[in-house]
Order: sequence, then C-alpha cells, then structure tokens
Amino acid sequence: MAVLGALPPGVRCRPIREADWQGVVDCLCRGFPKRDRSYWIQALTRLAQRPPVAEFPQYGLALEKADRIVGVVLTLYTRYPGQEGDEVRCNLSSWSVDAEFRPYGAKLVTTILKRRDVTYTNISPAPATLKANWALGFRPFTTGQFAFLPAFSSAQRSCRVLEARPDLAEMAMLSDSDRYILSEHSALGCRSLICICDGAAFPFVLMPRRILRGLIPSHQIVYCRSLADLSRCAGAIGRFLLRSGNLLCVVDAREPIGGLFGWYRANSGLKYFRGPRPPSLGDLSFTELVMFGP
Repeated sequence: MAVLGALPPGVRCRPIREADWQGVVDCLCRGFPKRDRSYWIQALTRLAQRPPVAEFPQYGLALEKADRIVGVVLTLYTRYPGQEGDEVRCNLSSWSVDAEFRPYGAKLVTTILKRRDVTYTNISPAPATLKANWALGFRPFTTGQFAFLPAFSSAQRSCRVLEARPDLAEMAMLSDSDRYILSEHSALGCRSLICICDGAAFPFVLMPRRILRGLIPSHQIVYCRSLADLSRCAGAIGRFLLRSGNLLCVVDAREPIGGLFGWYRANSGLKYFRGPRPPSLGDLSFTELVMFGP
C-alpha cells in the first residue's frame, strides 16, 4: 500500500497552477505514453474554462520535488442544484506519479478526499489502481454496461425529438439545471436532445464514440434523468439517430434494462464512487469522458 503519512523533505503536495501546465503535461505524458501532448493541453484548457467551484482546486493537485512536477491527479468539480441543497461532485482523473515517487502517490488522492460532503468518482480506473481505490473507500456504482438498439424500442406517435439549442422554445420546458447541462455539453461536442412526450420534456446528452477498436460507431449516454426516461424515449431517439445512420447506444447499468432491445455486458466499464450519494446511472455529465474525450 502506498505511503499515507508525511512526505519526505523537499517533496510537497499542492494545487496545480496555470504556470505549472508544461510540467503537468510532461508528467502526464510520462504516465500515459499513448496520449499525446495535445490531448492533455486540451484537457487543461477545458478545465480552465470551467467556472470554479467554491474553494476547490481548478485543475487538481501536483506532487513537486525541487520545482519539478513528479506526480499529478486532475480534478473535475461540478456543483449540482438539488431539492435538498446543492451537491458537489468531483471526478478524479489521470492519476500519474513518476516511479521514484509512487510510494507517496496516494498522498495526492487522500488530500483531495478530506471533504465528506463531496461525492468523488473514478470512471476509468487503471487495473493497477483498483486495490488502492478500494483501500481509499471507493465502491462501484455500476456493474456493467447495456448496449442497445434504440430504434427497435416502441415509440409513441406523440413523441418527438429535437436538437437542443438556445433559441428552441421547448427549452423553456426544462429546469435551469437541465438547460445548462444541455448547452454546456453541446459546446463540448456532444449531442444534446429534448424528447417531447405527452406534453413533458425529457433531456438527454449523447456522446458520439466508436467501440470495438474503433470499428463500430455508437453513442454513449452521458446524461439522462433516469433509466426509466431513457426507456420511455428510446424509440423516438432511435428513429432520430437513424437519420444520421447511427444504430447503437451504450449506457451504464447494473442489469438488463426493461423496454430496451440489447444486451448487458457484466463487468464492463466499471465506475466507482466515494461519498454521500452515488451518481445516478446514465449520468456522466462533466466527467473526463466528455471534458477530455474518450
């Protein structure tokens, strides 16, 4: 298990500053050699463009030795309004520590995890970090993924699907929070949709991506208010997606989803959380998947 006590002399853990970007990118490139520099520069740029959340770090934490960045963990904080008050979530991402300093790498994460009122998520844990995640109190909030063909679901004739945009009159049927999620994710390259069914509006955000080694085009569900909403509107969404030749969608799940035609893949795409409230299934909004890209 990594060292959780005091850091050795000359090593410190501190928030990442904009002036650190070059050192942070260098460290991330060492830890994730399959990613090029442009990926990490875009990630930091998008973090810089996000509104800060209270006193939380804008980018994450760095482990520093003699003015050199030797460890990094990025943080994506988002505030969500709720009926019982605001909820803050933090998606931990891109945990990278140089080999010499890995015994102290957990210090980056334990420093972040001190807040008990924040829900922390890890949606892409590397296999080598799973034991550390469990030791730090993370538990799965998904047990697999459900791949489905929405066009094969039944659709009510009264249901229609619209591409969300600021001047769309139907946007007024949604809450401020839902409108914000749709508009922000559109700017990040996602497909933001509104399904109008029986006089009610249901928001959805889909992220285009390719699966099975990039051979199959699909859409990842990154936001819906519930899987019941997804089942209700899947047929209409599927017919809408058919116009652009897209057949397949994927959503996080714990079991097969009623009303959807597809197959459940256990132990696929496991995602973890720690904190007072796990994210609902089908909600990956403002996580690394959409902020940084797959």
